[in-house]
Amino acid sequence: MGNIDERISIIAKACSDKMGFDIKVLNLKGLTIIADYFIIASGNSTTQVGAITDEVEQKMAEAGFHLRNKEGHKGSRWVLLDFGDIVVHIFHKDDREFYNLEKLWADGEELILDGNL
Repeated sequence: MGNIDERISIIAKACSDKMGFDIKVLNLKGLTIIADYFIIASGNSTTQVGAITDEVEQKMAEAGFHLRNKEGHKGSRWVLLDFGDIVVHIFHKDDREFYNLEKLWADGEELILDGNL
């Protein structure tokens, strides 16, 4: 399965490399069976959301971590990437404000990302 810190770092860096912003990692262990971690990022356009999605998939595959499922890529307004214990949500900035997953999962602990992404 691989080290969780390594996988979180790969995903967060891939988001950052494509100029994704407001990248957050929520530790949801014990709160849901969906996943142990949510990583949430935003893009300014559907094109950028698509580019962030592709980068995350590519970098994880290069590191040997394969995607279980992907939803929403055609519209690129809210893309969900399922890596098992980590689920990545990549939002168009307007949709992120509307769905506000951080509020919905407020009981989850936000992890502080290394500023060197």
